[in-house]
Amino acid sequence: MERRKVDILCVQETRWKGSKARSIGAGFKLFYYGVDSKRNGVGVVLKEEFVRNVLEVKRVSDRVMSLMLEIEGVMLNVVSGYAPQVGCELEEKERFWSELDEVMESIPTGERVVIGADFNGHVGEGNTGYEEVMGKFGVKERNLEGQMVVEAWKCLGEAAVEFLASLFNRVLESERMPEEWRRSVLVPIFKNKGDVQSCSNYRGIKLMSHTMKLWERVVEARLRKVVEICEQQYGFMPRKSTTDAIFALRILMEKYRDGQRELHCVFVDLEKEYDRVPREELWYCMRKSGVAEKYVRVVQDMYERSRTVVRCAVGQTEEFNVEVGLHQGSALSPFLFAIVMDQLSEEVRQESPWTMMFADDIVICSESREQVEENLERWRFALERRGMKVTRSKTEYMCVNEREGSGTVRLQGEEVKKVQEFKYLGSTVQSNGECGKEVKKRVQAGWNGWRKVSGVLCDQKISARIKGKVYRTVVRPAMLYGLETVSLRKRQESELEVAELKMLRFSLGVTRLDRIRNEYIRGTAHVGRLGDKVREARLRWFGHVQRRESEYIGRRMLDTELPGRRQRGRPKRRYMDGINEDMKLVGASVEDAEDRDRWREMIRCGNP
Repeated sequence: MERRKVDILCVQETRWKGSKARSIGAGFKLFYYGVDSKRNGVGVVLKEEFVRNVLEVKRVSDRVMSLMLEIEGVMLNVVSGYAPQVGCELEEKERFWSELDEVMESIPTGERVVIGADFNGHVGEGNTGYEEVMGKFGVKERNLEGQMVVEAWKCLGEAAVEFLASLFNRVLESERMPEEWRRSVLVPIFKNKGDVQSCSNYRGIKLMSHTMKLWERVVEARLRKVVEICEQQYGFMPRKSTTDAIFALRILMEKYRDGQRELHCVFVDLEKEYDRVPREELWYCMRKSGVAEKYVRVVQDMYERSRTVVRCAVGQTEEFNVEVGLHQGSALSPFLFAIVMDQLSEEVRQESPWTMMFADDIVICSESREQVEENLERWRFALERRGMKVTRSKTEYMCVNEREGSGTVRLQGEEVKKVQEFKYLGSTVQSNGECGKEVKKRVQAGWNGWRKVSGVLCDQKISARIKGKVYRTVVRPAMLYGLETVSLRKRQESELEVAELKMLRFSLGVTRLDRIRNEYIRGTAHVGRLGDKVREARLRWFGHVQRRESEYIGRRMLDTELPGRRQRGRPKRRYMDGINEDMKLVGASVEDAEDRDRWREMIRCGNP
C-alpha cells in the first residue's frame, strides 16, 4: 500500500476471528471482522492519518462490513464485501446480497460510497485478448466485444422491456437500424466431416449484436402471422421437427417394402444455400408471400451496408461488405429462407410425403424411376433459374425394394450417385427398410459424446451420481436420437445396452474382471436400462401421433394401406409390431393415447 500510495484498502478472506482494529505497521491500521479463523472474514485498511476521521464502524457479518469517515466535510462510506463462491448454499448467497442491500439502503442520499468487494464473478479461464471487455457487462461470461448483453437485458427486467420497446419502435418508424448492428464477425466452424484442411468443410457463422437478434425475433413473430408456409416444409415451423420428417419417410419405405413395390427417393443437396440466395429474389418472395411493404423495407435495411470480418486461428481480416446471401447466425434468416424455398418450389413440389423439405434438405419420392428423374429435373430448373444451385456430387438416389435392371437416375445427363443407405436429418435410412446401420450410428454417436466429457466421467474425484447425471444429459440423448421412429429387435436393443454399460464401467473405473453385476453399475450411476428408455420414447411419440389431427403426415402414413402382399417366409418387423409389443408390456391400448396425461403415466418407465 505504501509503495502504491494506497490510503484506503478493502480486504477479504482475512480469516481473523473477532471484531477489532489492529495496527499492521508501516502507518496502517486494519478494521476487521470474522467469526471463523479458517474461512471468510472482511476488513478495511486505513492510513493512520485517516483513523481519527472514522465516525462509525458497522460489522454486519464475516462477509459484509462498512466504515463511515468524514474527510474535509464530505461523508465517505467504505463498504467491504466477500460474496459466497461456487459451491456455497443458496441460502448463504441470498443472505450476503440481503446484507449488502441493507448496508447500501442505510446510507443517506448524498453521501459518497465506495465498494471494495470480491463478488466471485466467473468470467472465463483467462482474459488474454479480452482485456478491454472482460467483466464489464456480461453475467458470468466474457462480453465478447460488447455484444453479449442478453443476460444484462434479463437482469434489468421491466426497465429493459420499456427501453427495448421504445428502441424497436423508433427503428420500425424510421426503417433504419443503428449502424453498429451492421457489423459482424464471421467465424468458420468445422462440420466434423471430411478433410479438416479443406475450406469447403467449414460453415461460416456470423457473430452479430444480440440486441439486433431481439429485434429480429420481433420482426419474425410478425412475419409468421401473415406468411403461410407450405405443409411440405418441416424446418423451423411450429409443431414440426426432424422427427416428423424422419418418421414419415421411414413408414413410407416400410409400406412399400411390405407391399413388394418399388419406391424411388432422391435426396437433393443445395450448394451454399444460405450464401447463394440473391437479395432481389428474397424481396420478391417476401412480397409474393403477402409481407407488407414496410416490413420488406425493414428487412432490406438489415442487409444494407452490412459489413463483416473473418476471424480465425491466425488473426482477423480487414472489414469487407457482404452483398449476397442471408446472414448465417441470424435469428430471422431461417424463416426468410423458408419463405424463399416456399416460393421457389411452388410449381414443382408435391404433397407430403412425396416431397418433404427441412430448410434446404429436400427429399423427392415417386413410384417410378422415370417420374422421380423428371421431378428432379423440374426441381433443378426451378431452383437454378432463381439463383440457387443443386450440388451434383452430393445429391443421392435410393431405391426401396429394387428389382433387377431398374437402372439409375440422371440429372442433365450426369448419373446421380446410387446408395443403399443415406443419413437423412441425422438418422440413417436403408434401402431395405431396416435399422441395423442406424443402431450402429447411435452407438458411435454415444461414444463420441462420451469422449467429449470423458474428462468428467473418468475423474475419480467426481461422485458416481454426478457422473450419471452428466451421462444422462450428454451421452444418452445422442444414443436415443431418432429411435422413437423405429422398431428395434432384441439383438439391436442389446447392442445399445452393451455399449452403454461399457461407458458406465469406464466411467466408474471397473471392468468385467471385477465381477460387478450390471444392476449394481446402473444403480451406482442412477442410470436405468436404455431399452426401457427407447420403449418409453417410442410410445411417447406414438401417443403424440395418435393425438394429432387426421391430416397430419404421421397419421396418414400409419393409416395408409398399399395394394400388394408381403413376401413369403418370416415377415419383416414393422413399426406397429414394436408398438403393439410395447403397449402389451405396459398394459395400454391405442384408445388410452387420447388422454395425454394418462398415457404419459402409463408408459413412464420410472428409471432416470
